[in-house]
Amino acid sequence: MNGHFVISLDYEIHWGVFDKRSVEDYKQNLQNVGLVIDRLLELSKKYNVKLTFATVGFLFAKDKDELKAFSPKNKPTYNDKKFSPYPMLDSIGHDENDDPFHYALSGINKIKADGNHEIGTHTFCHYYCHIPGQNIAQFDDDLNSAIKIAEKREVPIKSLVFPRNMIDPHKAVDQPILDVLKKHGIASFRGKENSFIYNIHITKFYKNWLIFKVLKFLDAYVNITGSNTYDVFKINNDKSLINLPSSRMLRAYSNKFKKFESLKLKRIKKGMTKAAKKNEMFHLWWHPHNFGAQTEQNFANLEEIFKTYKSLNKDYNFESSTMTELTNKIKASL
Repeated sequence: MNGHFVISLDYEIHWGVFDKRSVEDYKQNLQNVGLVIDRLLELSKKYNVKLTFATVGFLFAKDKDELKAFSPKNKPTYNDKKFSPYPMLDSIGHDENDDPFHYALSGINKIKADGNHEIGTHTFCHYYCHIPGQNIAQFDDDLNSAIKIAEKREVPIKSLVFPRNMIDPHKAVDQPILDVLKKHGIASFRGKENSFIYNIHITKFYKNWLIFKVLKFLDAYVNITGSNTYDVFKINNDKSLINLPSSRMLRAYSNKFKKFESLKLKRIKKGMTKAAKKNEMFHLWWHPHNFGAQTEQNFANLEEIFKTYKSLNKDYNFESSTMTELTNKIKASL
């Protein structure tokens, strides 16, 4: 099988940062997400690149009544209540017209109408699997709600991205989480890079969070963890659930570090080239709201990446696939 280029986008708007930032604190990024979605669809069409939009279930709701109606009775009981979005529901707007920070059905409909991309799930409420206090039954009910509200929009959910990448697929403690995915017909998920700086349990290592944050930042510009490309057959032997790990997060353009933008792009393009030559997978990801500020610079960077993809597609038959498209190819060959 040829090498594959996978892009997954954590589509969440304010639900992805509600425990860290208010709407006012992050307003520019959040209010431009709709425009970012439009431009992503336009640019991906130009270069024939396929995207997987891992979408928070809340965003499928047409209004607050529907959001509450699909919410599970068994909600996450985090020890630290700030991680639960449910207390916020009474204070958000009624629908997307008066609150585009917490609803996105129009954006979902545009992605669906495009027909070239996949809509996956980012759980129903941006569920944190490694935060103490929640349990597997609550995660099960959350995922069921995510699938049911998507079904109402005639969107089949076959892939999942864990919020904050809270999954350790090689550890026994997280096997029940993966079993829930199988139960609900999820065929693939985005795992983490195969490096110690990414594969840490957030609660266990919280006291060292700054060290890992710095290392991850540096890894975007200089080679600390390698290319993180994958032979998808070596890392998967279970047909029932396919792991498509992250290779690199596309960090947003930064005026503060603009002198190093070329290093960031070079690192990504080198990884893509290795994957193309070795028939491996390169999996890039970010959040649409990352492009809400410095939008022109961010899309200029993305277009450079897409141009590299087109060149690799021509020279090595490097293929752009959604998560489910690649999953189906892997399953057919296992």
